[in-house]
Amino acid sequence: MDNFLKWFFAFITAILQGFGMIFVGLWNGIKQIFNIGEYIELFKEYSTQFGVLEWILAILAIIIVIAVFLLIIAIIVLAIRKYIRFRHSIVSNEDLLEEISVLQQRVLKMVKEKDEIMAMKVAQMGIPGSGKLSLASGQFVEGTATEGGEGGEGAEAKPLEAGVVQTSERRFSKLMEVDNFYANYQPPEYDDTITLEQLVERYRNFACSRMHLFYDQKTIRLFFAGMASTKLIVLQGISGTGKTSLPYSFGKFLQVDTTIASVQPSWRDRTELFGYFNEFTKNFNETEVLKRIYASGYNDNVNLILLDEMNIARIEYYFAEMLSILEMPNADEWELDIVPNAWSTDPIRLNHGKIRIPQNIWYVGTANNDDSTFSISDKVYDRAQPINLDEKGIAFEAPDTPPVNLSFSHLNAMFEEAFKMYPISQENLKKIHQLDLWVIEKLRVAFGNRILKQMGLFVPVYVACGGDELDGIDYVLATKIFRKFESLNLAMLREELKELCTYLQKLFGKNKMGESIAYLQRLQKLF
Repeated sequence: MDNFLKWFFAFITAILQGFGMIFVGLWNGIKQIFNIGEYIELFKEYSTQFGVLEWILAILAIIIVIAVFLLIIAIIVLAIRKYIRFRHSIVSNEDLLEEISVLQQRVLKMVKEKDEIMAMKVAQMGIPGSGKLSLASGQFVEGTATEGGEGGEGAEAKPLEAGVVQTSERRFSKLMEVDNFYANYQPPEYDDTITLEQLVERYRNFACSRMHLFYDQKTIRLFFAGMASTKLIVLQGISGTGKTSLPYSFGKFLQVDTTIASVQPSWRDRTELFGYFNEFTKNFNETEVLKRIYASGYNDNVNLILLDEMNIARIEYYFAEMLSILEMPNADEWELDIVPNAWSTDPIRLNHGKIRIPQNIWYVGTANNDDSTFSISDKVYDRAQPINLDEKGIAFEAPDTPPVNLSFSHLNAMFEEAFKMYPISQENLKKIHQLDLWVIEKLRVAFGNRILKQMGLFVPVYVACGGDELDGIDYVLATKIFRKFESLNLAMLREELKELCTYLQKLFGKNKMGESIAYLQRLQKLF
């Protein structure tokens, strides 16, 4: 045994000596590399015999060696810093994963507590054993309930509707107020004899005499024609031209106040516009917009919702779902999901958590184009009718004019009549087709079926309001077609824009298409 221990001690000692020699050799190597004193002595010994060229080469060699050493040191320092950051990131990720795990455990605990509370509520409601309740979804799937609390004598049983939560709690207070109001509602006597041209004149005089607002007839014609072509109207232009006042005063003229929603920069989704369900209070935070949409389903009024400063936040964020709904060809499919399930105490016209978007409501947005706002995308412009308000109204004298009672049914009937009586002439349709081919060939921009459809609705109503057919076509081309040119490289297309102005005059006649030509000339100056 002693011989083995002697051998093992000698063996381990030899190995450790090898490691020691490695470290000693490494230390000696590093020490030799940074032995500045020896380098100075070597330089003194040999430099006495240097010529001029050799002195220059020696100095360059010293500078290069020092630079190499500094580069090596910098690389080592960067590698160490990167390792420290990488290690810190790993530790942070581990901490986050641990925190997520803790949060998941808490969520599971809260879900379990919620299920227990719901089970207690079900027991308090007196649901018989034959009824089944899914605690995970909070929905009844089958069974019967008893009226009058906990199964009083003589209580009459009634079947539960599939997928409806039976509860005594109410989560839509404002919509329930609407139901109560319209329970005994008597509609006003509507004026069903007024024409579109009379409506334009009476509203203009009303705004002047009662509200001291001055609009020219063309602006009002554009507004009515926009209502006929789409449910979304964008009033844009400089500040102070009456963009907000127009829909506000129009609501006063119809004796149905416009609902005003002031858009905020923080709006990121539809909850800001329509509200949301609060899981803690079990109440739905209803907005005035949601209330107006719901109430519009009860009446035959012309209802307006004003989205004031609509582009101070991105329209595609908070209004995206509505943009999609308004594009559906079948109005019966215009439904908005409000809540994922249905309660027995929900408002009457709420269908399994969905609200119907009625036809008698329009959305009017005001937009300023400055550094504090977002640009309106093509997706919004294509679905809306822009109306430019770039000049302040000129004051005029008007007789005192009272408001009117206008029904949606009569307004819609006047639109339908205008579509039949004043369709775009075949001659102008042919010219529009020729212009489309020219623009496609020269500028690679097409009109699109949606815009042509809107033009076919816009122009007849504009004419029925007292306007000229070419003026209506001109306005749609300027605001819906030529506006798309802003996305092109206009600095390279100045000649094409000049040619287009000339072609418009040749195609439609001299001194015609003034709106489009003025817009194209502005583009040439800007770029």
